[in-house]
Amino acid sequence: MKFLTLENGQLGALLGDTVVDLVAAEAALSVDLSIETLAELVTAGDAVAARAWSLAEQALERQCACRSMSEVTPLAPIPEPRRNILCLGKNYLEHVQEVAAKMKQASRAPRRPIIFTKATTAVIAAGEPIPSYPDYTQKLDYEAELALIIGTGGRDIPPEQAWEHVFGYTAMNDISARDLQKEHLQWFRAKSLDGFAPMGPVVVHRSVMPAPADIEVQCFVNGEQRQSSTFDQLIFDVPEIISVLSAGMTLLPGDIIATGTPAGVGMGFTPPKYLQPGDEVVVEVTGVGALRNPVVR
Repeated sequence: MKFLTLENGQLGALLGDTVVDLVAAEAALSVDLSIETLAELVTAGDAVAARAWSLAEQALERQCACRSMSEVTPLAPIPEPRRNILCLGKNYLEHVQEVAAKMKQASRAPRRPIIFTKATTAVIAAGEPIPSYPDYTQKLDYEAELALIIGTGGRDIPPEQAWEHVFGYTAMNDISARDLQKEHLQWFRAKSLDGFAPMGPVVVHRSVMPAPADIEVQCFVNGEQRQSSTFDQLIFDVPEIISVLSAGMTLLPGDIIATGTPAGVGMGFTPPKYLQPGDEVVVEVTGVGALRNPVVR
């Protein structure tokens, strides 16, 4: 069960290499889902998602409202999130160690999750350009991440119920201006410039999500692999993340949670390997496919 947002903002489904326009399929096959967007599907819940997938299978069988994925230019799964993206910092131990080495600090895993946010206006789709902002930063970096999409909202969610609140997952690139990060002594502005949150191309429903050990999070720059780890290597796992974030604060359907990045970011190399105009960055998360974005001046 893989869903995406089509160029016109409508809900689509990806079956193999075929995209089904679910709004067009509804009309053609006389099925009423009463939803038109991926954001609405997330809010509607798992039962409606199952119906939407059944409709996609029917449409594929009849070759109705179908086209090849190569002919589609999807938007970000949720192009305009209702509020800031919630993010986890330093959530892979080897990334903690590479940052500590660069900063000449003691290498210790955080005792509690490090939480920050990215502005909604940072979101762009696969294929869209990442601005390099040479007037603002000389240290543009990438961070491959698996991002969760909250389906059922809630507050004070116990860890053992956390997965029940997840609709699915996608890929995200937490683009960061390292010099702004240092200059402002916090992370928000350095990670929130327009174009600093490439996301997509699809959302994979929780029901078909592989085990964490089988989900690989990778990043390639100009074909060179820079990052690679598996989702079971998180310091704070999904149940703890959701439990902590929802403690006294209501999570809403459609909330996006970026779970952290593995080792191999540009600042971690000697000398650093920061992004430059003309580079191509590809984030790959098992099941999601390639989130591919060029860097432009």
